[in-house]
Amino acid sequence: MIKVLVVDDDFMVARIHRGFVDRVDGFEVVGTANTGDQAVAALGELSPDLVLLDLYLPDIFGLDLIARLRAVQPDVDILVITAAREADAVRGAVRQGVVNYLLKPFGFEDLRARLREYARRRASVPDQVTSQADVDRVLAPARQLVNRLPKGLSQETADLVTAALRAAPDNLSAAECAEKVGISRVSARRYLEFFAAQGQAEVSLRYGTTGRPERRYTWRT
Repeated sequence: MIKVLVVDDDFMVARIHRGFVDRVDGFEVVGTANTGDQAVAALGELSPDLVLLDLYLPDIFGLDLIARLRAVQPDVDILVITAAREADAVRGAVRQGVVNYLLKPFGFEDLRARLREYARRRASVPDQVTSQADVDRVLAPARQLVNRLPKGLSQETADLVTAALRAAPDNLSAAECAEKVGISRVSARRYLEFFAAQGQAEVSLRYGTTGRPERRYTWRT
């Protein structure tokens, strides 16, 4: 589970955001804070992986708080959630290495998409980097992949195919993937081949006694 600390000056908003996060598989909120000082204290006590950070706090501007948070826990990740639309705020957040910047108001789907992207990046870092492709997979925003889906492929089904492939203990054929997801074998093959072309999946061949070899797919981690 990815542990999350929610930081927002409005306790009702913090409660709503906590509810959003708790609805996303693989994430759990371990605490909330309404001021910068509370956030620093909570970070030291709870050691979250990710902080959802509002910029407008009563005792400190959120971007100024990031340095204090990382002084306590250098490897903590920050996802900014704010109404701040100023270009300077966005540029400052980027310079400080935030994982994303989400403008208020937003809905559950908006936050879920960004949390999933964060989880994908976090899981995609290999134990050993052996090529530029390994680096590119980590840094490539998931949304770029969504925008490149060919005509006829939907993001919802792509997510289901991805989940099935990730969950497979070894590898999957198109027929096996189709059965797990509830789509046709031809459709499953299109998604799997797309992921292979994007470098997200690897293809291996299983040879039988007759006919063409079976294509097997493995999600690249």
